[in-house]
Amino acid sequence: MDKDIFLKLGHKIKYERSKKDVSQLDLSLKTGLTTRTISRIECGNIDPKYSTLVKISGALDIDITELLTFTL
Repeated sequence: MDKDIFLKLGHKIKYERSKKDVSQLDLSLKTGLTTRTISRIECGNIDPKYSTLVKISGALDIDITELLTFTL
């Protein structure tokens, strides 16, 4: 898959997290993911599983479609 997609997804997650004033540590505690994993996702360095995106969207109290809605 194109790395650009992962980068845009990561930026969208970071944007939504910042909009809600949630730190990476807070998101980590809410999702059970490590802060390193969250950082790697936000930097576009890894391809997160669907279940990971479900955890993140749930922790941010947004629909998963919000995370997946971005311009390619």
